[in-house]
Amino acid sequence: MTRKVTPLLLALRAPGDMAALDLCQWDLLLRQAEGAGMSATVLYLAEEQGVLAALPAPVREHLEWARVRAERHRRAVAWEVALIAKTLAPQPLVLLKGAAYALAGLPPARGRLFSDIDILVPAERLGQVEAELMLAGWVSNHPDPYDQRYYRDWMHELPPMQHAKRQTLIDVHHAILPRTAAAQPDPQKLRSNAHALPGHPGLHVLAPADMVLHAAAHLFYEGEFEHGLRGLFDLHRLLVHFGDQPGFWEQLPARAQELELARPLFYALRYAVRLLHAPVPASVLEAAAAGRPNRLLLALMDQLFERVLLPFHPSCSDPLSGMARLLLYIRGNWLRMPPLMLARHLFHKAVISPRAAA
Repeated sequence: MTRKVTPLLLALRAPGDMAALDLCQWDLLLRQAEGAGMSATVLYLAEEQGVLAALPAPVREHLEWARVRAERHRRAVAWEVALIAKTLAPQPLVLLKGAAYALAGLPPARGRLFSDIDILVPAERLGQVEAELMLAGWVSNHPDPYDQRYYRDWMHELPPMQHAKRQTLIDVHHAILPRTAAAQPDPQKLRSNAHALPGHPGLHVLAPADMVLHAAAHLFYEGEFEHGLRGLFDLHRLLVHFGDQPGFWEQLPARAQELELARPLFYALRYAVRLLHAPVPASVLEAAAAGRPNRLLLALMDQLFERVLLPFHPSCSDPLSGMARLLLYIRGNWLRMPPLMLARHLFHKAVISPRAAA
C-alpha cells in the first residue's frame, strides 16, 4: 500500500471525482499540482471528464491561467521543433519525451510543460549535427572543461545547447542511457523501429513499446524526482493510450528484455498500478516480473519510490522523505557509472568544480 493518498493522486486516479471537492481540498490539490508541475494537467483532465464547468469559480480561474501558459508552451515547442528540423534537414530526427508527445498529439502532451527539446541522432552524426546547430545559433551552456568531457566521453548526449537569441534548450542524444551504464539499449534498434510523424517530414517518434520503455528508463535511472509524479503519470497515460493497440501488451515485456530494460519496466508498471491504478493486464505484470529485484531490495525500493513519486510538496513528505531522495540520488548516479568513476565524479563536482567557479 502507498504511504499517503494525496488530493492530487486521487484526482489523477479518478478525474471525474474532482467536481465533488470543496475549496479547502482544492487549495491543497492546486498547491500539490504546482509542486509537481501538473497544474495544466489537472485542467485538461477536468475538461476531458466534462467536470470543468462544475468546479468552483476561483479554481476554474486558476486553471484557466494554467491553460494560457500551456497553450503558449505548445505553440513555442511546435515552432522550435520546426526550426530544428529545418536546421538539420535532410537528417531524419527522432523526437524524445515531451517534444515527441506534443508533436504526435499523445495524451501526456496535454498540459505538460518541459524545459528542453530532446532529439535522437546516430552517434556517427553527432559532430555534424552539433556544427549545424552552432551555425544556427545554438551554443553549449556548459563551459567547464570537465563537464564537456563528462558529456562527450561518458554520457548519452552532447552537453545541453541553448539558442543565443531565443534561449531555448536542446539535448542531442545518441542513446537513451549513458555509455558508462550497465544497461545498453541499442539505439539503432530504437531508430530503425521509429514511426514517421504524419505532416512533419523528417520527424519521427519512438514506436509505442519503445516510447514506454524510454519513459521508464528515464524515470527509474533518474537521481532527481522533483517531477517524479509527472513522469509516472506520463507512463500511465501512455499505457492507457497504447493499451488499445493490438499486440502492444504482448510486445512490451519482450521488447524490454531485448533492450536490457526489464528492471525499469518492472518498476514502471508496479508503481503505475500501485499509485495511479493503471489498468495493466495481470499477464503483463507476470511477464514483466522478469525484471523484479530480490525481495529485500524490492521492499527497500517500495519505501523509497513510494515517497519520491508523490507530489513535490511539504504536505506529501514525512521524516524519511529527504533520506529517500538522497538515497535515490546516489542510486541514480550509481546506475550511470562504475564505482571508481562515480567516486571521482562526485569528488570533482563537490570539491573541484566549486573552487574553480569561485
